[in-house]
Amino acid sequence: MVGDGRRPAGTSLRAAQEEAGVPPGVWKGRGLAAVGLAAGDVVTERQAELLLGEGRHPDADRIEQVLLAEGKTPAKARRATVLGRPIEHNQSPETEEAKERTAWLGMDLVFRAPPTVHVAWALMDDETRRVLELCQDIARDKTLEWLEDAVAEIRWKSGGKNRARVRDGLIVAVFRHYESRAADSRPLLHDHAVVSIRARRPDGTWGNQTADALMKHIVAADALYTLLFMEEVSARLGWAWEPREVTPGSRPVMEIAGIDQRLIGWQSTRRQQIADALPVLTAQYEERQGHPPGERAAYALACQAADQTRSPKRTELRSLSELRAAWRDSVARAYEADVVARLAERARAAAAAIWARVRPVVDVALAAAETIAVVYVMRGAFAHRHLLAEARRHLSYVLRGRRHQRGLDEQIVQAAIDDYTRPVGRGRMMTADLRALYPRDTEDQAVLRPLTRNRSATPYQRARLAADALTARVHAARRADRLNSRPRPRPVTVLATLGPRPGRTTSRDLEPMTDIAAAELTSRTLEAAAAEMAARLQAGIRERAAARRPAPQPGPATVPPPRPQPVQPAQGRTPPTGGIS
Repeated sequence: MVGDGRRPAGTSLRAAQEEAGVPPGVWKGRGLAAVGLAAGDVVTERQAELLLGEGRHPDADRIEQVLLAEGKTPAKARRATVLGRPIEHNQSPETEEAKERTAWLGMDLVFRAPPTVHVAWALMDDETRRVLELCQDIARDKTLEWLEDAVAEIRWKSGGKNRARVRDGLIVAVFRHYESRAADSRPLLHDHAVVSIRARRPDGTWGNQTADALMKHIVAADALYTLLFMEEVSARLGWAWEPREVTPGSRPVMEIAGIDQRLIGWQSTRRQQIADALPVLTAQYEERQGHPPGERAAYALACQAADQTRSPKRTELRSLSELRAAWRDSVARAYEADVVARLAERARAAAAAIWARVRPVVDVALAAAETIAVVYVMRGAFAHRHLLAEARRHLSYVLRGRRHQRGLDEQIVQAAIDDYTRPVGRGRMMTADLRALYPRDTEDQAVLRPLTRNRSATPYQRARLAADALTARVHAARRADRLNSRPRPRPVTVLATLGPRPGRTTSRDLEPMTDIAAAELTSRTLEAAAAEMAARLQAGIRERAAARRPAPQPGPATVPPPRPQPVQPAQGRTPPTGGIS
């Protein structure tokens, strides 16, 4: 609530926040009305202590006083302010051994933009800073709304066997921070959204949310937040986005185009600290185990390196204006003088180049094929949420910041499920339908399987190879459909000028015909054209021969042979005369 600083004893929360240079927390979520709060209200110290620390009503003190004045006992007055089960139940002797004895009252969701956003937010002018903070607010709030509408569930009965959507929505306390925990203080615009686990059931009683529902959808929520943030920045500042590969062979991240890549290294000092400590831990692992770490072990080693290099919280606190001035001085000393001055200019120029070459078109069929290929290779068995996260990443890459149509991500997921998946197991899991991915009448099975099973490549590299192969098959199928869309024999278009309609030929004068009648009509038309051409050649030969002969004596006028007329096709079926069968 006071940033990464320390709060001196006896100092009020607001005074500590002002000293730390961080804004006060605000309440968010549709569930606030059930506890008498409104979105945008400042989070007071007592409200946070009651709701997020004890699981009670944020106005419990006033409610208790009213009940005590009515003659209620202190125990009953306190119990009336508890939302759901008291936290004392978890510490009572009656609690089952299998249950967690530490009360879980909230979840901290961190909303953090890509590194180039922090660079632009810290080094550009105040107007740009305020716009980026507004984009952060909009993307965060919309993501929380999606969690409320599509994810959040309430549970009750033994083991939480009964589940339903929360009645009112979520209760969230949002706290904004400006810097990272690095020892030399680097810009890091991020929000901590502390979600209260308390919510109302459909019957109006209070209980606990299913925490696993929110945790399982964190990746999909992260992809949605990134997509929405990119759209807001592009709409308000005119910037575009491009992929950047942070770790070779891993999934790239979307960054603002035109931002000097050296500034990303200046901003991400924590990443460099982790990267420096990771080789030592990896060598120790190989010495103990006798083999390099796998994917899961490598992730655990990275977490261990992050913990070992974590800096203690600083005691020196500075305001945002002081931080921005220090950051600009640091960049000016490390790089050229015009690096900061030309940030916005280079971002606009890069955006113009991207808008000129990237079309804002989303092909649902190709997006579904790419989504299913990536998720299948990366996971094997997957759920709806995994496809949804990958579909949103696809939209971020294809649109580069342009707005997407509402519900397009779900449309891509539904197309992938309908065309390429089959259920697996007893739950809601599914996997790729190999009969759809590897048709027997094509060679894709022989091509795609080695790509997906190439263990020398990283999982994401194998996923991209599979996605490219599958999308190529979709393109090939479309070309085949276009070529084979006409029945055999193919439709033959005959110009209507050969028929009774005189005048200039237009698109309306084309009469498509098919089957044997079309072939016979085409044969007769070609024969008529050949006869006319032969007659013209004979007439030309006679004219040239007559020109070489001496002039004839005057006599009766001769009549030239009649010019063959085009053969008009008869109505109905006529016997073939040759040429085309």
